Amino acid sequence: MQLSGNTIFITGGGSGIGRGLAEALHKQGNQVIISGRRKSHLEATVRANPGMASIELDVTDPANIAAVARQLTNDFPKLNILINNAGIMQIDDASGPVDEELLVSTVATNLLGPIRLTGALIEHLKKQPEATIINVSSVLGFVPLAVTAVYSSTKAAIHSYSESLRWRLKNTSVKVREIAPPWVQTDLLNSNDEPRAMPLAPFIAETMQVLATDANEVLVENAKQLRAAVGPDNGAFSLQFNDIFVAG
Repeated sequence: MQLSGNTIFITGGGSGIGRGLAEALHKQGNQVIISGRRKSHLEATVRANPGMASIELDVTDPANIAAVARQLTNDFPKLNILINNAGIMQIDDASGPVDEELLVSTVATNLLGPIRLTGALIEHLKKQPEATIINVSSVLGFVPLAVTAVYSSTKAAIHSYSESLRWRLKNTSVKVREIAPPWVQTDLLNSNDEPRAMPLAPFIAETMQVLATDANEVLVENAKQLRAAVGPDNGAFSLQFNDIFVAG
């Protein structure tokens, strides 16, 4: 993938992995537009990166997605890369009654949002000489973290959706790639100072290296063990993984 000269729209670009990717791609000479619901985070990111642009977007709102897609394609006609990064992660308890608010907000943000936004921009992307859709999933889409069962389920769904989308677009100018991060030090689960999580800066640096290749799945070294665990014995591995996580 060519990492310069693109026009890139990143959801959830005001913090965490989204901001890290936005800043790294901005430094490579791309026009980067970030979005999110927290205006203060967007403004702070743009101030720190002159030339970057921002637009407020609630990925749980289909009408807002449609309006932002129209604005994007009008204001940035060369838009050729979409990074579906926005996501939320909350602790849940799959063994008890469902928390309806948690369920709906997580699925709407992590799954319906990327699908709707991709649908809103796909015809524009097909018209570009070269275009890419990058969906940010998680290694938890392959080996779920039981205490965040809904989040893990949405990431498994995003992986499946990415594979279907890649097949559908195989004869077009649009490529589909998937970034599957390991545990990274971000605001998710208040992990900024979590010693077991990968620091954000090296994660972004390694991710950028892999993005420069043609790999469909963008995996840093810390993600490869869980990605490779998928198979007939995945259930046993998942039980062990969760026991180790809870034990600290």
